[in-house]
Amino acid sequence: MSITEDRQTATRRAESRPTETRLVETRAFAPDPALEGTWNVDASIYATASADPTAFWEAAARRLEWAEPWHTAHEWEPPTTDPATGALSVPAARWFVGGRLNVAENCVDRHVRAGRGATVALHFEGEPGDRESVTYEDLQRRVSQAANALTALGIEPGDRVVVYLPVLVETVVIALACARVGAVHSLVFGGFSAEAVRFRLQDTGAKLLVTSDGQFRRGTAVEVKSQADDAARDLPALEHVLVVRRTGQDIAWTEGRDVWWHESVGTASEHHEARSFDAEHPLFIIYTSGTTGKPKGLVHTSGGYLAHTSWAHWAHFDAKPDDVHWCTADLAWVTAHTYEIYGPLSNGLTQVIYEGTPGEPIRERHLEIIERYGVTVYYTAPTLIRTFMSWFGDELPTGHDLSSLRLLGTVGEAINPEAWVWFHRTFGRGELPIIDTWWQSETGASMLVPLPGVTTLKPGSATVPLPGIDMAVVDAQGDEQPPGVAGTLVARRPWPGMARTVWGDPERYRDSYWADYAGHGEHGGYYVAGDSATVDADGCFWILGRLDDVVNVSGHRLSTIEIESALVADRTVQEVGAAGVEDPLTGQAVAVFVIPSETPSAAPAVDAAGLRARVAAEIGPIAKPRFVIEVPDLPRTRSGKIMRRLLAQLVHAERARRAGRTPQPLGDVTSLQNPEAVDAVAAVLAELPADDPAVAPHP
Repeated sequence: MSITEDRQTATRRAESRPTETRLVETRAFAPDPALEGTWNVDASIYATASADPTAFWEAAARRLEWAEPWHTAHEWEPPTTDPATGALSVPAARWFVGGRLNVAENCVDRHVRAGRGATVALHFEGEPGDRESVTYEDLQRRVSQAANALTALGIEPGDRVVVYLPVLVETVVIALACARVGAVHSLVFGGFSAEAVRFRLQDTGAKLLVTSDGQFRRGTAVEVKSQADDAARDLPALEHVLVVRRTGQDIAWTEGRDVWWHESVGTASEHHEARSFDAEHPLFIIYTSGTTGKPKGLVHTSGGYLAHTSWAHWAHFDAKPDDVHWCTADLAWVTAHTYEIYGPLSNGLTQVIYEGTPGEPIRERHLEIIERYGVTVYYTAPTLIRTFMSWFGDELPTGHDLSSLRLLGTVGEAINPEAWVWFHRTFGRGELPIIDTWWQSETGASMLVPLPGVTTLKPGSATVPLPGIDMAVVDAQGDEQPPGVAGTLVARRPWPGMARTVWGDPERYRDSYWADYAGHGEHGGYYVAGDSATVDADGCFWILGRLDDVVNVSGHRLSTIEIESALVADRTVQEVGAAGVEDPLTGQAVAVFVIPSETPSAAPAVDAAGLRARVAAEIGPIAKPRFVIEVPDLPRTRSGKIMRRLLAQLVHAERARRAGRTPQPLGDVTSLQNPEAVDAVAAVLAELPADDPAVAPHP
């Protein structure tokens, strides 16, 4: 997608009618009064942050160790229109200006200096069952070795390093080593294709690629190095490929370019003098996923990102020194950057990192890991919770002690209320708070999130803004919507963790996130999150789906998340994706792609009529799916978000094929977590009968 197309899309978003909200959730869970006073923060933090947000964030930043203090807390240049040319300027945010720090020292060395070197930083569990516990002293040595090895390979401050690894100790080590020497890391999901890795190498101009010989995936040792070689071929900026020996498989080797980790990092000095870097020095580049246009490389900087990340983790996960924190995300996902690397380590916690898939070799693997390490905080995605519901039914398997758990968390898409209640009743014993977090790669850390012991929880709602964050739901003119009326979700004030730009394309950053509401509000512009939402009478936010994922049936803009929530509550359904497909009478029709449940009590097949009736009863006849299509999988981003637009595109492509027309290209699918799902859905559509109305050619 071109920059012009990005802007046109944004304009259409702002001018569109609001999404209708029809599914009502009334259940609420108040904090346990017996635990009052035991949490890290109390309700007074909201008033403190509201009275002076900048001073609040300065206090958060002072929790970190700074080599030099900042002289200016915050500078903001909003997008403004040039009166002579009409051109819109690129916004610029700076936090803790003049301050200098080293992110890796804040995550490792300062804990060792404080006498906590013997504390376990990482419990690693590999998919085959190999285990390793790494203390903060161990981590300091390994990060120092990796930093020295990076320097020996010619990596200097500002150089880019692409990391193509699974969830390993080495992945955490190399990220921290990059931060230590001032290099900019970009982590790539280990299951991505060579094409996806190559794009990131080219776009960043990376000097170094870090990969492995192979990785363990669903019980099999999968060779990876050849993928890395395909990605790295003929790239003049790329100087070396650093290879971790994980599976021991035979691999091709390029002399002079390829370097073994154990021969480079493993033999390097364990002593490294870290230097400080400016608060606005880039820390990492993370790429968004999409079905149109090339992925956007979002740039996060050091001081503001770490201040936001560290405080948010400490506050809404109530981080305690003896916690064992487990964020189940792949390390290449922004959730893992924030709540599996920089947040927990900056707060000196013990963590679990797990290499494998949840069902390997048995479906109870996560339950075993929670019991083995005494996990206290378990943070996972609604997709996995719905999978567990499908696998286990009403109750978890017996024989696993989960009593160490004290907090639960969810991240990714908005969680369906029934999945929330199931998670609360099973993993949460009917008593544990669920910290439902809404945020994005662009925001750096949580934006909407409850505070344990403070916030009354509502299934399906991420509740209220984090202290210091100003979120709102507005109409096309930028006016705040009244309770219960849907609109565009925006942030009305800059915040420390915000991405500063799109790598190499600042105009795209402006057009994607700031152009819609430039000039609005007291800070000169609103950040557009890209989601439709509503706020209830209690001030709690409800995400309705992406602005461009709604289904427009006869002028009614329906929320895909609400349709999906109604269907996931059915015992026969494990997962569902709703999308709008073209219809000559109603403009669009609702198509739902259903993964059947695997529980023993589930019906043997999807009951299409029953599912249509459920949606009609819970939301209204206008939302009743026209097409119910059973599929084995759904295409998802790394965060577990279903690519609904891609589902609609696949239907339109099959209709075009049957009409003898050339289908429109699907756009970028290299950033999907499971690109094979695209072919799986396409195969299902291709096998539908010739007279099936879902794929019958339209004029």
